[in-house]
Amino acid sequence: MKGPPPLAPVDRASLVATRRDIHQHPELGFEETRTAALVAERLRKLDYHVTPGVGKTGVVGLKKNDGRCVLLRADMDALPVEEANAVPYRSKAPGKMHACGHDGHVAIGLEVARRLAPLELGGSVKFAFQPAEEASNGAQAMIGDGVLEAPRVNAAFGIHLWNDLPVGTVGVMAGPVMASVDQFEIAILGRGGHAAAPHQTIDPVLVAAHVITALQSLVSRRRDPLSEAVVSVTEVHAGRAFNVIPDRADLRGTVRTFGGHFFEDAPRLVEDTAQGVASAFGAHVNVNYRRLSAPLINNEELSRLMRDVAADLIGADNVRQGVRTMGGEDMAFFLEKVPGCFAFVGSAPRTGGRASPHHSPTFDIDEESLVIAAELLTQTAIRYLS
Repeated sequence: MKGPPPLAPVDRASLVATRRDIHQHPELGFEETRTAALVAERLRKLDYHVTPGVGKTGVVGLKKNDGRCVLLRADMDALPVEEANAVPYRSKAPGKMHACGHDGHVAIGLEVARRLAPLELGGSVKFAFQPAEEASNGAQAMIGDGVLEAPRVNAAFGIHLWNDLPVGTVGVMAGPVMASVDQFEIAILGRGGHAAAPHQTIDPVLVAAHVITALQSLVSRRRDPLSEAVVSVTEVHAGRAFNVIPDRADLRGTVRTFGGHFFEDAPRLVEDTAQGVASAFGAHVNVNYRRLSAPLINNEELSRLMRDVAADLIGADNVRQGVRTMGGEDMAFFLEKVPGCFAFVGSAPRTGGRASPHHSPTFDIDEESLVIAAELLTQTAIRYLS
């Protein structure tokens, strides 16, 4: 009697070819129509039940069996970055680039789907090819369209190719590993006038400078020093002429935390700080504070499962447990709803020196990381459903 087919080895050539094809055709968040069509076509050929248009441009592939259901997530979107790499697979889309590894994530997801397709698994596996991670709302869009239901998902796993780690290593740890992403916008309303007569004005540029300085004191004086947090003002807009004091200045920025009291208090602290400083100068402010993504928190038991799989694949000495970042990830929304784990797969090219950082126009990966990530996700799904 014939038994179930054995697990096929990773097809490195196909992985690399798929990643390079997607890299040449980057698409921004909620515009991933070509990528989504490629994903849907590949999944249908593997006999998955395919649902396109989940969360606008997301694609879900389902292999249904009795038992638990595991979700494997891969984000698809690129960034508005002009690529500077002189490589054969350079982006063909002006001003757009896969500068964060999502091209690799899609290729990895498809390779895992290929390997799992013929197996007799002890439950269902659901692939979520997600749009708009960089905008921090693609996961919410897919959840809103029911990706965690029918069948109900019991656990979720994902990976991120990571240029802060050398290829051949994996970072896995329980607890908070990626920060919340909050955005604030502050409009400072003063009274404009002649630059030579500042006493006749309420100078919003001066107010903006004091607000920026005061916001930095939130981390140094309003936060528990044992809790991580970042407050960054990243945009300042005011005025159009050297001899005119404008009547308005606009600030934008971000707050990052791993949760806790500062996470809860940040909206009020930013508002109170801006209002207080502006009031001292006779100006007014309007503050718009938005939560884009919660902290990403890995489940302890499932992190241990994924860590054990990684140790079996690459050796325990190559599994790092202290890998965290103040960067954000909307995989956090999946892990708010169901337990799971999100791991970092080292992708720094073996060329010596520091790898180009994520979101850089020279970002690239060592493609051996694709093989390691595909094996890690495949074996994690199999072990979870066993």
